[in-house]
Amino acid sequence: MSDFPWFKSYPSEVPKTIELNSYNNLVEIFDQSVKNFGDKIAYKNMDVEMSFNEVSAHVDALVWHLQNNTNLKKGDRIALQMPNLLQFPITIFACLKAGLVIVNTNPLYTAEEMRHQYKDSGAKAIIILENFACNLQEILGETEIETIITTTIGDMLGGLKGAITNFVVRKIKKMVPPFTLNNTTALKQIFKDCKGKKGSAVDIKKDDNAFLQYTGGTTGVSKGAVLSHGNICANVQQVEAWIGHEFEDGQETIITALPMYHIFALTANCVVFFRYGAKNILITNPRDMKGFCKDLKKNPFTFITGVNTLFNGLLNQDAFRNLDFSKLKMALGGGMAVQDVVAAEWEKVTNSPLLEAYGLSETSPAATINPVGGGHKTGTIGLPLPNTDIKIFDDNKVEVAQGEKGEIGIKGPQVMKGYWNRPEETSNCMHGDYFLTGDIGIIDEDGFFKIVDRKKEMVLVSGFNVYPSEVEKAITENPKVLEVGVKGGKNDDGTEYVMAFVVKKDESLTKEEVITTCRENLTNYKVPREVHFRDELPKSNVGKILRRLMK
Repeated sequence: MSDFPWFKSYPSEVPKTIELNSYNNLVEIFDQSVKNFGDKIAYKNMDVEMSFNEVSAHVDALVWHLQNNTNLKKGDRIALQMPNLLQFPITIFACLKAGLVIVNTNPLYTAEEMRHQYKDSGAKAIIILENFACNLQEILGETEIETIITTTIGDMLGGLKGAITNFVVRKIKKMVPPFTLNNTTALKQIFKDCKGKKGSAVDIKKDDNAFLQYTGGTTGVSKGAVLSHGNICANVQQVEAWIGHEFEDGQETIITALPMYHIFALTANCVVFFRYGAKNILITNPRDMKGFCKDLKKNPFTFITGVNTLFNGLLNQDAFRNLDFSKLKMALGGGMAVQDVVAAEWEKVTNSPLLEAYGLSETSPAATINPVGGGHKTGTIGLPLPNTDIKIFDDNKVEVAQGEKGEIGIKGPQVMKGYWNRPEETSNCMHGDYFLTGDIGIIDEDGFFKIVDRKKEMVLVSGFNVYPSEVEKAITENPKVLEVGVKGGKNDDGTEYVMAFVVKKDESLTKEEVITTCRENLTNYKVPREVHFRDELPKSNVGKILRRLMK
């Protein structure tokens, strides 16, 4: 392993390999944290707080119900479909404790997307926010789902506040389309009826499945990455070894604006910082920037995770820029490239670093993180975590030299078991023990890894490779630009050219100015032929710009 060029930059305080024997399963992490932090606040949402002990009591009640009032058994799949609410982590930990396999589902999915995911996974049960139950009604007959548990936005907010919240959501804002589902059970009723009860312990081994984490389906049909308890536990321990000295048990406050059904927030926010005993501030709707900033003001925070668009959006809010950042230790960006101008502005405004990390659903997710406590390098995804090897391969799956571009391959204990019921696709994405990510990367002169772009989003212009992220980075150098996405267009003869989609920060911005900025920073063939202004760009559930949907 001494041949790896990134070793010279590896943080001296972090071991390159660690023993992964602290936990056999995620239930052990949960139980240990409850024991260690009992009466401390675990979660806060809409100004309502819940201690570790209170979370545990609700988890026990739901486990008892699942084991005694349903036909579910260890290994069965259960779908969870809700935004960041207090009941979300409760349902996650309860399902894991019952030995079930969680199928995390984007609440904004259409009925068609739900149909695919539930049929593909063979889910037998679902816990769903009533706001989305109308879509379930439409496709339920085509699935194997027998057990339906419904919840409301106000369920965990207390008597009067919960009732008022539900009334406003249902009657005033009309956010709950009518639905008819037979034989449903209310989650709130389960907590009431099963209060004080405790389910039976389930023998859960490292290799047992914990999650079917469905990929975004950007290059085809959405696939379920099978993540075991061992995969997630390994990633928790890897991250802990990397950042452990920067955080104090029971003393941190973390902002969870990314949805916990996304792998980034699921592992980093929900599991890792539960292990640290942190107070976790759940943001249900981060797109409401004014409301988001009010939550940030009321909850001085030490750590925040997000994607580039989230950080950029906050930086464009006066209310955010006027916050007290004296307790903030760092921010961690992932899910998409963190742009240099955003990272620089973040550090200027908050006086704390915005570190970029990298991972995928298939890697639980963390594979690389920039060094914390100094030594990070803006514009890179950092260095591999302990017990993680990364190589760069050419199209023939031959490792390339340092400084050459190629596909990133990841080897480590956090790499998935495979895609659910798709052995051929699993085989196609593996090269020996290395998972081939589909991302083009490079190892720079200091041994840091950089993402160039997605392999399938590269634009071929006159025989030359153009990577959209490089053009996007150049365009964001113009201070009049708020957001940008770049993709390839096709000529009548099938050849490609570059086009840019821009959201203005300053209304005076012209297409000619965008082109001029590009000419100053890029070779001629990389300069966009077309520039289109938009009020907004299409984004994924976590705020990642979806280039394929730009038209």
